[in-house]
Amino acid sequence: MTRARASRTVENDLRRRGYVHIAGVDEVGRGCLAGPVVAAAVILQPDHYVPGVADSKLLTPEDRERLFPDITRAAVHWTVAIVSADDIDRLNIHQASLLAMRQAITSLVPLPGFVLVDGFRIPDLVIAQRPIIGGDRRSTAIAAASILAKVTRDRLMIELHAQDPRYGFDRHKGYATRDHLDAVGRYGYSPAHRRSFRPPSLFDTIDD
Repeated sequence: MTRARASRTVENDLRRRGYVHIAGVDEVGRGCLAGPVVAAAVILQPDHYVPGVADSKLLTPEDRERLFPDITRAAVHWTVAIVSADDIDRLNIHQASLLAMRQAITSLVPLPGFVLVDGFRIPDLVIAQRPIIGGDRRSTAIAAASILAKVTRDRLMIELHAQDPRYGFDRHKGYATRDHLDAVGRYGYSPAHRRSFRPPSLFDTIDD
């Protein structure tokens, strides 16, 4: 099946306007019941095209793993930031996602002159930015960040599965699949679960 690759049109337009280092940033894990939220930021070399870069949700796990080293080799710099389930409960998921993205961006060396963000504006970011709805399908930099974030988070969830295989984190990566909900109904919460994520239909009767 042919997949629509992400475009470099937005980045090229910004370069024509004088911006040199343009970062893309994206996060994964917002809608999960367990595990961290992970953000990645990447500045790609403008003359180093990576074939196959697309929205991570359109790629297979094998494709994402294959593209991960290609993207990091093509990057001027890249970073990931991880916000734990405990911090998600303390901050709320939206604020935790913003924190992860800010941390990823401000850890880049050099700092970018412009940031392309998937979806929404990041408050308190003292760098020019443009939020792009569906950015992981419209910008190569954002798509590359989405792949780095997804691969990093999937690897973390596989590690959590190795520590506690009861929940099947290696399969669903913390999302609310039927087998995940059944496992939580059977075993209750694990330390990896977000206590603030409580689907009423399942958890009202669970004593955690």
